[in-house]
Amino acid sequence: MADVGDGAWTRDSLEAAGFVGWITFAALTNALTDVPQTGGVYVVIQAAGAEPECLNSNPGGRFKDRDPTVDAAALEANWVDGAEVVYIGKADNLRRRLRQFGQFGAGKPVGHWGGRLIWQLARTTELLVAWRETPGEVPKEVETTMLADFKAAYSQPPFANDPHLLGQ
Repeated sequence: MADVGDGAWTRDSLEAAGFVGWITFAALTNALTDVPQTGGVYVVIQAAGAEPECLNSNPGGRFKDRDPTVDAAALEANWVDGAEVVYIGKADNLRRRLRQFGQFGAGKPVGHWGGRLIWQLARTTELLVAWRETPGEVPKEVETTMLADFKAAYSQPPFANDPHLLGQ
């Protein structure tokens, strides 16, 4: 299990819990061979203390003509003050999932919308992604536990998780 220690959900605590990578999505495009093809969990983090600055339109891919744009006021209501983590995800194949995530952010029509809200942030080029393999564990169960732990620390899920609960 990815225990983040003091519950601070910082890069340091995540590294101590075994997360590796710490790369931008732009750099990840050229480093996908470094990402394992096994199951695991991943996080997307921002610089500590960053304030939400949202774009009016989400540049993410339009799959089946669905616009991923969310009203900026709803996005700001979803912001988690003081949190570095903006998204927690899981994958049966980390390489494939992170490639899809980056492709969606680059405007390609990828059908998986998980975490799509991060692409509506103004400073996505500064976001870092890190991952941890979960051998012997079910990635979905690890993600569920991580989300519960994050909610216990911040009283809400990370910014881009649970988009159907925007502003709640």
